[in-house]
Amino acid sequence: MKKTTALLITLLMMFAVTSTVLAQDVLKVATEAGFMPFEFVAEDGQLTGFDMDIIKAIGDKLGMKVQIDNISWDGLIPALQNKVYDALIAGITITPERAESVSFSDPYFESVLTIVVNQNNKDITSLDSLKGKIAAVQISTTGDFAAEEIEGLGSLLRYNTVPEAMQNVIMGTVHAMVVDLPVAEAYLAANPHAPLTHVGPVADNEFYGIAVHKENQELLAKINQALAEIKADGTYDAIYEKWFGAN
Repeated sequence: MKKTTALLITLLMMFAVTSTVLAQDVLKVATEAGFMPFEFVAEDGQLTGFDMDIIKAIGDKLGMKVQIDNISWDGLIPALQNKVYDALIAGITITPERAESVSFSDPYFESVLTIVVNQNNKDITSLDSLKGKIAAVQISTTGDFAAEEIEGLGSLLRYNTVPEAMQNVIMGTVHAMVVDLPVAEAYLAANPHAPLTHVGPVADNEFYGIAVHKENQELLAKINQALAEIKADGTYDAIYEKWFGAN
């Protein structure tokens, strides 16, 4: 009986150690998959996009399996702070305000804001021209922050996803949407019959980063090293060309 008990305890200890090792080999990542072409759900139900390829390439460099969950945008940073995930990648612009809550990797993508309007709308050409208008944004994005600063803005409607906000521009519920330019271009390409256009860059350039918990500086250093490696060996350029054409 004692031998059986000892054997059982040994097996349980071995299982616990094995489980810990396996857990360390998995990079748990969260995204919000409504931000084409960076992250979206493909027709086969799989998460795909530029960011998805980038984080998987980083995982390969780290020798880790990447587990990606699709959650709500406004739940990303709280989930990271509660250590539900190791990292976030979701077209997250590096801002001083966000950097108070999380640590960011080195920038991996440069973007800029634009305004999407009905193709017959010739009045809106800049952020200032939204004065007196109703604007749509995805909640808590840099588009939201920029629109919030417009003096005299008629009204600001916040939506959970980009497609939801775009649909309201199409329906005429709002006059325009403030959103990242690559996202606007991807939406228009995927919906060629939508009566929409964008007005080009309307703000200073911004940079995306991968977010990790402030206490996890070891992981941050590893991600930065892996990011540097995929940029040096051509992996990053190949992923960029896949989603955006030649750089």
